[in-house]
Amino acid sequence: MEVGSVSDPGQDGGAPPAAVAQLPSDPVVLEQEIVRRRASLAATVDELAFRAQPKEILRRGLNDAARRLREATTTPDGRLRTGRVAAVGAAVVAVLVLAAWRRRSR
Repeated sequence: MEVGSVSDPGQDGGAPPAAVAQLPSDPVVLEQEIVRRRASLAATVDELAFRAQPKEILRRGLNDAARRLREATTTPDGRLRTGRVAAVGAAVVAVLVLAAWRRRSR
């Protein structure tokens, strides 16, 4: 049987027929391709493991929140959007006053 052709459907490990058909027939080249694919898969697994770390997830979340805050409070040319900042500040003050008032009324 020639390398690259598969007679048993379960023998290809579930690879698509096009991927199996493109396998080299030279054993040395095939071994090099296996090493290359193994290294690529290892790098992918390492990247996924890194992305799944809680510290990395937190870092990405904080960076995204900071980016969204900058976009909401500054214009594209970098000037502060004073109207938005004032509205948010007023809302924060109102919440703090309401919380203090509720605490006193208990």
